Amino acid sequence: MFKWLRQEAFSFMGDTISVSLMIMAVTVLVSLAAWQKPDWMELMTMNPYLIDRKKQYWRFISSGFIHADFTHLFFNLFSFYFFGTQLEYIFTVIFPGMGPQMFVLFYLLGILVADLPTYFKQKNNAYFNSLGASGAVSAVIFAGIMFFPTEKIYLFGLLGIPGIIYAGLFTWYSIEMDRRGKDYVNHSAHLYGGLFGILFVSLTYPKVWITFIEQIKAMIW
Repeated sequence: MFKWLRQEAFSFMGDTISVSLMIMAVTVLVSLAAWQKPDWMELMTMNPYLIDRKKQYWRFISSGFIHADFTHLFFNLFSFYFFGTQLEYIFTVIFPGMGPQMFVLFYLLGILVADLPTYFKQKNNAYFNSLGASGAVSAVIFAGIMFFPTEKIYLFGLLGIPGIIYAGLFTWYSIEMDRRGKDYVNHSAHLYGGLFGILFVSLTYPKVWITFIEQIKAMIW
């Protein structure tokens, strides 16, 4: 099943316009514009207090298209490129005729859902701000791992570890760093984004667990 799914997905490559690349292009353009316009940056940042008090709901989504600096932007889009392009083509198979639309919906929901726990936790804190596509990118990564759990992820281009192991380490790290709360990174968005990615593909394509288990068994035995 897994080989068939992957072959069918990659048969679409070159025949359609990549939604993943379009998302990347929009993110780059919006981030560049926001760096030049600090007032735009402020208006688009995720601020739970302003969302709650002034009903500025657009911040849930707009914050996913701006980044703090070039490094922040690069690493998010670097991860998104490798997982997003593969997942997009998988979506063209499991959602016939609706693949691109479902992928965009999945990505936007990833931004929103990943930020909801932070919103409820920080909505009375006027000084809390966060930004970046990390929640959506985590959703894409974990959804991709559900389809390709044994494929190696190369950290810093050197250390290759299977996706399922990476997911476990990533989850532990996010929980631990969120508990400590000693930096300004919204680690809970990473965690909840990843959980959303798993839940989304599990509900919309339950057969993913068959391919997932088959590959894990092959890796172990």
